[in-house]
This record gives sequence, structure tokens and C-alpha cells, in this order.
Amino acid sequence: MKPEMHADTVVLIHGLWMTPLSWEHWVVHYEKRGFRVIAPGYPGIEPGEEGVEALRRDPSPLAGLGVREVFDHLAGIVGALDTKPVIMGHSFGGTFVQLLLDAGFGAAGISIDGAAVKGVMALPFSEIKATFPVLRNPANLRRAVPITAKDFHYAFTNNLSIEESKAVYDRYAVPVSGRILFQGGLANFTPNASTTCNFANDDRAPLLFIAGGNDHILPPAVQRENFEKNARRSQAVTAYKLFPGRSHYTCGEHGWEQVADLALDWALAPVAGNLDQV
Repeated sequence: MKPEMHADTVVLIHGLWMTPLSWEHWVVHYEKRGFRVIAPGYPGIEPGEEGVEALRRDPSPLAGLGVREVFDHLAGIVGALDTKPVIMGHSFGGTFVQLLLDAGFGAAGISIDGAAVKGVMALPFSEIKATFPVLRNPANLRRAVPITAKDFHYAFTNNLSIEESKAVYDRYAVPVSGRILFQGGLANFTPNASTTCNFANDDRAPLLFIAGGNDHILPPAVQRENFEKNARRSQAVTAYKLFPGRSHYTCGEHGWEQVADLALDWALAPVAGNLDQV
């Protein structure tokens, strides 16, 4: 299925430990390029600085929130648009991009440092280390779990100094739904997992996987395997791009504009394959 080359809307989906505020620079950047930009929150997550502060005061909207509840919420937003949008997601937002495209939504999709769907087996040690503070305690399954500034620096902003990382943490970080993290982390051991995706879907929209070479929590091995599984099994356009040296905070650290422009330019004229080799 070819994308609608005249898509005029970009939907930006945030990841775990984040809110729509994390896309603030991308929203302005794409609006300057003439696009309508929508950055929805998960159920219970409001946009703006107020949304961050609200979740820090009372994270209960995140407790027990699951993948399917978020997917249904996002599908309702995207499905109500007049035309199919370009859908971009970061981290677990990238997982939702993949699930939405598999379900027939979107003109094109970009998964940036995306979390794995069921069937992706890559599990680097750095990913285990970054998620272990939540997954080590089964009681976190029904909790909203905060992240410490130290763990945030390791998982997200390892390219920044401790002081720079703390500023990012103070502006953006919120607790995480433990249930979503467990559902993603245990998908390969769960029948009918909520992150199940059809790698052989020939009818989905074009899909680009972007990886950061210095990403700790979701390193290139995860993106590369996801790309290869899709590229081998589906006739739909599938592509991969590695940005060497970039961390999981690739959407905000210095040079984010390069990532943003490549993502949108590709979505408007998608080509298949490893973009590092073209």
C-alpha cells in the first residue's frame, strides 16, 4: 500500500516515562514546515507542563494502564482524522506506531528507538539494566513507578552531563505504567500478547525504523531485528536508518533536527532498505 503523498498531518506518540511535552520542539518544527501536528497523550495523560506536574502529584491514572487501552485510545484519535496522517513514535510510542500501521492506520510510520513487538528476540544487557528497576518487582505490574534521575541518565540521556540530564529529567520525566512495561518485556512468553504484530502484512503503510547508536534502553540490535523481520516477510516498504552516537534522547539532544527532517522527508517519499547504504 502506497502512502498518501499529500498527507498534511503528523501524529507524534510519546514513550514511557514521558508525556506529549517531550515533542514540544518537533511540534514547532513541523508546524513551520506547514503541517498540522497532533501529539496525543495516553489515557489520563494531559499535554503541556501541567500534565507533567499532575502526574508527579498523582500518578494513579497510569496505574494498571495497558497496551490495548492505549492502542484503542490512539486508534480513536487517528481514525477520526479526515485523511491518513504520518504517524511517528518514540520508544514505546514506536511500538504503537507499528501496531497502528498493522491495523491499517496511517499513510506512513516512523518508529524512533522503538520498543520491540512480540517476536523480536534481541535483549541487550543495557536494555535489561535500564528496565530492571521496574521489572524486578512483580508488584509493579499494577503500579505507576517513578524513575530516578540516576536511572534516567543511564536509560535516556547518557550522552549528556549529569547536570544537563537533570534539567531534562526535571522538565519531562513522569512515572511509568508498570503494566505496559511488563506486557512489552514478557510478550515473547505470553500467548496472544498485546504487542503481537503481523510481520508479513503486505498491506500496511511504509514503515521506517530509526536507531540511535548509543541508545542504552533500546539499542540498534532491537531496531535492526525488527526491520529485518518486516523486510523479509512483507512486501510493504520497510526501511532502517542508524544515527551513530545518538542516545535514547535522540528527539531532544543536540542535532534532533536532523532526525526530525529525515523522518518526515522519508515519510513523504518512502524508499525501502537500509538507508545507511544508499
